[in-house]
Amino acid sequence: MYKLFKMKVILAGLMFFAIACNSQNKVSNKTSMTQTNNQTTPEGLEKATFGAGCFWCVEAVFQRLKGVSKVESGYTGGHVKNPTYRAVCTGTTGHAEVAQITFDPKVISYAELLDVFWRTHDPTTLNRQGNDVGTQYRSAIFYHSDEQRKVAEKSKKAADEAKIWPNKIVTEITELGVYYPAEDYHQNYYNNNRKQGYCVYVIDPKVEKLKKGFSDKLKEGVK
Repeated sequence: MYKLFKMKVILAGLMFFAIACNSQNKVSNKTSMTQTNNQTTPEGLEKATFGAGCFWCVEAVFQRLKGVSKVESGYTGGHVKNPTYRAVCTGTTGHAEVAQITFDPKVISYAELLDVFWRTHDPTTLNRQGNDVGTQYRSAIFYHSDEQRKVAEKSKKAADEAKIWPNKIVTEITELGVYYPAEDYHQNYYNNNRKQGYCVYVIDPKVEKLKKGFSDKLKEGVK
């Protein structure tokens, strides 16, 4: 049963490819926090919600961008109320692991966030990112408004035509439904666990790719 869940503490010498974001040596049974769809966004700011594999990876990437004031790991797109991490990891709740990003559109636009999104995960692999396999790891854009939908569809078409990836993009674009923040131990995961095996072998390369490809969009002193 635990093979379906995340077992993320990788012993020394066994760190290479340990079932990716599916693992944590202690999986919480606690319910994720109450849905926050109706939570007010601070004036002048907007939100974006992306699924791109393990939410630890997505959170780490977008936290480093200028204009981003908050990134929260969570779950959306499912049919079960108050999902737990354990339940989502079974792939039976319908939820995707996502990062919900609060940003200042005067500093970084939604289209610019999408450009980072396309280039920091593989949007051509259906229901998987590397060794993270399952519908919970699907590539997805959950739009908050009709304007975001239009921008996302245009951006996806442009990315496909530009052949950013050799294969066709399979990213789902759908309206944001009920969103649940993930359990506390998932929040700010990369920053709090930089030496952990998954962070070293999976998240570090994504962050380095971000630094090389989007150096002009990084916050000052980003690591």
